[in-house]
Amino acid sequence: MKQIELKNISKIYKAGPVSVKALDNINLEIAKGEFVVITGPSGSGKSTLMDVLGTLTRPTSGLYKFEEQEVSKFKEKALVNLRRERIGFVFQKFNLISKISSLANVELPMVYERIPFKERRKRASEILERVGLGERVSFKPNQLSGGEAQRVAIARALANKPDIILADEPTGNLDTKSGDEVMEIFKSLNQEGITIILVTHEKERAAFAKKVVRLRDGKIEKRGEENVF
Repeated sequence: MKQIELKNISKIYKAGPVSVKALDNINLEIAKGEFVVITGPSGSGKSTLMDVLGTLTRPTSGLYKFEEQEVSKFKEKALVNLRRERIGFVFQKFNLISKISSLANVELPMVYERIPFKERRKRASEILERVGLGERVSFKPNQLSGGEAQRVAIARALANKPDIILADEPTGNLDTKSGDEVMEIFKSLNQEGITIILVTHEKERAAFAKKVVRLRDGKIEKRGEENVF
């Protein structure tokens, strides 16, 4: 099933008289349950493409369909609902709230969804156990290693049971062992049916994906299929 379709997507940023084309006529299809890695050199448009896919920024031109719905025409409230209900985000810098526990960080998306306390506490505890942090629920982010903090971020992304996880350089700040552990979690989630779209500049991470999309100067330079599972 085709979950995401981009047709002739371009994104232009303007700073005074200067225009920068961050994405240039991108065409891409992602099926439900795929594991896709987006890679390329710095400045190639990876993060901009991720922002478009996550509806965090609107393309300047082109068509974006999510399960046959024209996201390009959505009003802001509909975009917020799509992000909240269908997409989980994981970032390189974790973006955890430092003053609250791991458990509370994972609960936060469910608070916004007004999920009752007992249900969200139970779900958050189960997800942290799932990512190997059952004994770290009371720890604050500054009491965790980088790998553990990123696993909390993944748990938070799973809180509202998303269909898609968008991960932007999720291993960029981690040592090799911690990065491998995080990638194994993404692999496991994908095997459960969650679509994983991951941006990275690390070539070894592309080995985890079935599809690799390489960008250069805002254009798709190459795409390929890999059967690595």
